[in-house]
Amino acid sequence: MALAEAILVCLTEQPMTGYELTKAFDSTVGFFWRTGHQQIYRELQRLKTEGAVDAREVVQNGKPNKLVYTLTPAGRDRLRQWSTIPTERPSARDDMLLKLYALDSVDKDALRQEILMRLDHHRARLDLYERIFGRRYAGKETTTRETGRLMGLKFGMMMERGLIAWCEEALGMLDQLDRTV
Repeated sequence: MALAEAILVCLTEQPMTGYELTKAFDSTVGFFWRTGHQQIYRELQRLKTEGAVDAREVVQNGKPNKLVYTLTPAGRDRLRQWSTIPTERPSARDDMLLKLYALDSVDKDALRQEILMRLDHHRARLDLYERIFGRRYAGKETTTRETGRLMGLKFGMMMERGLIAWCEEALGMLDQLDRTV
């Protein structure tokens, strides 16, 4: 996914300032699409130049003026067109997988610690996702927009459960290696 489309997706909800967009990234699409705050501001300027967003200056007393960005009809068309393009499966580039490939040549204790840290991370992320699910979706009817978000949340929950199971299995396999050596 391109950053431009991620921004357009966020702006489908409501007009936002660049600051509000960075916060939206941190608490929503940032779970699966990471970017730097400066990149967002640069991309907003490019989208404005292309006509995909409008920017309205809001005068503030005692603070610098702010720009509020709104999705334009051209931006909506771009988003709709982008949604018709099949997505590619993300590539798995993970240094830890390289370490596993050479398990007989790496420091197994350091690897075990890395897997334990990942296990903690995935458990915490699953806990967060489950709290979001309980607060926003459990037992509630959903709109089309909310259903899309729910589908993404369930995907994240399933991924975290799978990664937790993998970490636990990998730790067991390392323990088994230690017992046979």
